[in-house]
Amino acid sequence: MARKTDATLTERQQKWFASVAAGLERDTGKTLAQWVKIAKTCPETTPKKRVQWLKEKYGLGVNRAAQILAEAFPDGPGWDEPDALLDQLFTDENARAIYEAVAKLVRKAWPEAVIGPRKTFVSFSRKVQFAAILPTKDGGAELGLPLPVSESARLSPMKKRPWAERHSALLALMTPKDVDGEVKRLLALAWEKG
Repeated sequence: MARKTDATLTERQQKWFASVAAGLERDTGKTLAQWVKIAKTCPETTPKKRVQWLKEKYGLGVNRAAQILAEAFPDGPGWDEPDALLDQLFTDENARAIYEAVAKLVRKAWPEAVIGPRKTFVSFSRKVQFAAILPTKDGGAELGLPLPVSESARLSPMKKRPWAERHSALLALMTPKDVDGEVKRLLALAWEKG
């Protein structure tokens, strides 16, 4: 839970991050900044062992430990650096062009949508996430949607993916030309759910 910016988080997400930080201070008597100083004294060097250290030594839960460690040991661009996250995520030109086509469609149809690049995917949100996209190894992209697979012949069932807990359908996109009227129709249906 590294640095955040209002432009890449929904109002709901902003409130959640604020409540996590406030709860940490309320429940432990220490601010996030104080916990970051403590975390930097950790003798462990791997994220998993650092979490275990905070849990065993200070009784912190996994979510709070993750928040503290993300601040103490940032590992790349944070949420306040959306362009850097996009560059890191979409290294293939074709996959980046597919993302740009989807993002352009979303911005035009729903200007109030929040487009939030993350380390492993890009979230498209209204109040909650209504779609997410990530590059594939073959230079394409996958678009996750909270729709029944029966909604389109182009959809396939969503396999378990950590970025897509709300999504039940997957749309494979191989070129920017695949971002067509059918994709817009499916995104509109997903928008209504989000």
